[in-house]
Amino acid sequence: MRKLGTIDLEILDLAIKENGTFNENNLENSELKRLGVGKILDSLASLKDRKFLSLNKDGSFSITGIAKEILWSENIPIWAKILRLLQIKSSSIEQISNILRITENQYFDDLEKLRKNGFVLMSPQRIDEKIIKIYEIQPEGIEKIDKTDKEGFKNISFDESKPEIEILSKIDEIILEIKDSEIEQSKKDSVIEKLTQLKNKLEI
Repeated sequence: MRKLGTIDLEILDLAIKENGTFNENNLENSELKRLGVGKILDSLASLKDRKFLSLNKDGSFSITGIAKEILWSENIPIWAKILRLLQIKSSSIEQISNILRITENQYFDDLEKLRKNGFVLMSPQRIDEKIIKIYEIQPEGIEKIDKTDKEGFKNISFDESKPEIEILSKIDEIILEIKDSEIEQSKKDSVIEKLTQLKNKLEI
């Protein structure tokens, strides 16, 4: 897979949102505006040089077939799309849906399979006063998805799920929920310490 950075992903995602082609106005009205003109122009030039974008006569840009093959092609299994996305940036359920243009129902089984095999880790994080499940790729996941560059997707298999990984993930979730609870601080600290000790023993 050709590597993308987070800004590359954001620009290509804009192209997908705009049915394949975007212009200066689309950039101006997007979150990319925060980067400034210089950074945007550098990123556009880099994507064009790598043949991920093509420049049209009217000054607009279109996403190329090569770029679509990274995350948005029907030829790529959903589990591989998820790993490729998480290799670029850790993401929430909502972000995975929005970027890959698939519903949670379409990919949740694949995401759980990846998590139970230790290829991705789910860690609950507090964002804007809400607890959000964030998924991040693990070294085993990087190895798995990199292998597809040489072997393709058909020869890639998954082992049985690893229950200890699921237990560690659940402990992290419980710890965050305790931190967010209204229990007095001393009790919070005591319970969190015990859970952390349990987690450390499981990781050995």
